[in-house]
Amino acid sequence: MKLKGRVFIARHGETVFNFAKRMQGDKRDTPLTRAGFAQADAMGAALESWIPAGHQLKMWSSPSGRALQTLAIIAEHIGHDWHEALHDPRLYEINVGDWAGRTYAEIMEDMGPIVDPETGLFSVRPPHGEWYDEIAARLSSWIADTADFEGDRLVLMHGMSSRVLRGLLLDLPIFEPWKAPIAPSLPQGTLVVIENGVEQIVRQGGGGHHA
Repeated sequence: MKLKGRVFIARHGETVFNFAKRMQGDKRDTPLTRAGFAQADAMGAALESWIPAGHQLKMWSSPSGRALQTLAIIAEHIGHDWHEALHDPRLYEINVGDWAGRTYAEIMEDMGPIVDPETGLFSVRPPHGEWYDEIAARLSSWIADTADFEGDRLVLMHGMSSRVLRGLLLDLPIFEPWKAPIAPSLPQGTLVVIENGVEQIVRQGGGGHHA
């Protein structure tokens, strides 16, 4: 799938749930840590050289507080109004259902391994949660509905869902058994740009939380 212009995709900064190794899922508003604010600041500083003052840019964000907090810091760096960002629930993180709020250790004590060690993706579907083909469906809908926009865009989202969006925009093959195109994991604090089906890293994060 292609979009016109450049698509800057940022993963939100580290949160208190990330630090505690707790599941956040699609709707939990968990604040950034000091490391998370620093990651957002670094992404904003890196983006300044790509987005000159007055440059047309449309901003979209997951409605999650952690994404909007990260966007506020990035937008300040590039001189854009945070209030003009469009909040779209299709950009939410994967819905982890009954796992939301629990630590990875607690869940694995009950269920055994839940993460594929090679990919960092879930190896089992979260109870009452979402699978990767469902993420791909909602993100494909977002792509289709915004395809007429011709300028550059900045998209603030999450670890798992951003991997699926990147996979769609890079035309990656369906990845079994996850049933969706999924790009490689990138650490928190990473900002990429995709243009004409090619991805480039704008700022490489140093966060330890891959997804």
